[in-house]
Amino acid sequence: MPVNLRGRHVLTLADFSPSELRLLLRLAAELKAARLAGTERQLLRGRTIALIFEKDSTRTRTGFEVAAYDQGAHVTYLGPSGSQIGKKESIRDTARVLGRLYDAIEFRGYAQRDAEILAANAGVPVYNGLTDAFHPTQALADYMTMREFTHRHLSDLSVAFVGDVRNNVAMSLALAGVRLGVDVRLGGPRSLWPDAAQVAQLQAMGAETGGTLTLTEDPEEAVRGVDYIYTDVWLSMGEPEELWEERIRLLEPYRVTAALMGASGRPHTKFMHCLPALHNRDTEIGARIGERFGLDCMEVTEEVFEGRQSVVFDQAENRMHTIKAILVATIGS
Repeated sequence: MPVNLRGRHVLTLADFSPSELRLLLRLAAELKAARLAGTERQLLRGRTIALIFEKDSTRTRTGFEVAAYDQGAHVTYLGPSGSQIGKKESIRDTARVLGRLYDAIEFRGYAQRDAEILAANAGVPVYNGLTDAFHPTQALADYMTMREFTHRHLSDLSVAFVGDVRNNVAMSLALAGVRLGVDVRLGGPRSLWPDAAQVAQLQAMGAETGGTLTLTEDPEEAVRGVDYIYTDVWLSMGEPEELWEERIRLLEPYRVTAALMGASGRPHTKFMHCLPALHNRDTEIGARIGERFGLDCMEVTEEVFEGRQSVVFDQAENRMHTIKAILVATIGS
């Protein structure tokens, strides 16, 4: 049966079958190739999209804006202080207003429940641009990037996420991975593992698709034999900076260094990161952390981040292409 995603929400990739995920990845690759060749057709002319941002963003905002503009759609950006959402107007009422004005709504915020309320009341597709629970557009970009750097099927690949393995990026990576038949490893301190119910759910999904999920506290065990090593910042947006000292103590053994890359035992293992990354002191936060704790980097060293094995900027570009695929698949003509 042909896959049809028209009118669908994208709140979590758990709602998508393996064939639906593969369709989005194929479509993203086709749209990327068409853009590079100058043959892209605009399938979103006349469409309007509201972009709600409770959290500031670089890649998610620009990804949605450029994807929409390329395809002939128009967007309205509603930033953290640009609307009455949650202050004088409920999420439910906001959804019922915006759903009458727009063809789709993107939401980047804190609570997954808020994205679900939007979807239940808007009457148009709602896209999760990031919540505390999930980051689906990032995971799609991640697996698109993995496909670009290998001649093998995704189901033949392995990826290790090291660090805070219960965060939204790690969980979305694992969720999409087991759906696609990937060998997914999560390497982090036990206190930062996802709960047992989440692990059981992911492993059950993998049992149906051939995907596997392994958790370990040993970073070298996590990366042994993998094709990709992935990490993220040690403190997520919205978490208090008072947690830095504890997170550094917990996660410093999981920093991605040249030695950890070498522990994969594979010379072509690639490094991945969703960005932004604290790989030096060249940012306000990096400088502050460096002065306070005497560190030149956090989750990844400058050597790895800037090295030939790094594909982080390919991932960043692919955010736009996978977002475009979602828009075309759900509201395209």
